[in-house]
Amino acid sequence: MTDTSGAEAIPHLLVNTAELIAASEPEATGAIWNLPVRERDLDSNVIALPAGHRIEAHLGPDLDVMIHVLDGTGTLLTERDDVPLSAGALVWLPRRSRREIIAGPEGLRYLTVHQRRQALTLGPTR
Repeated sequence: MTDTSGAEAIPHLLVNTAELIAASEPEATGAIWNLPVRERDLDSNVIALPAGHRIEAHLGPDLDVMIHVLDGTGTLLTERDDVPLSAGALVWLPRRSRREIIAGPEGLRYLTVHQRRQALTLGPTR
């Protein structure tokens, strides 16, 4: 794999998501991949939810999030309606929108992409 430290700002392959999904455990939960580049403007993760698992209802962060369903099925519950999710679905989650995600009987694997939030840095006090 190419050095992902950010020292070389050239386009390069990060991961083959088809291979990542094929190699992941069916009962894996949470982030099974995240963007390994240190200096970047975007953040990205591959999230795995086993069958029937969910991300509880919450208000999203103060930034827009895009998800791309890679494998499985599920449902996105919003204030207005339920959105069916299946491989290939590309979904926009506006900032601060209410959302809940429930994995279907095959589980659900999806890629998230959003602007990177700056990490909290603490400095000396005066």
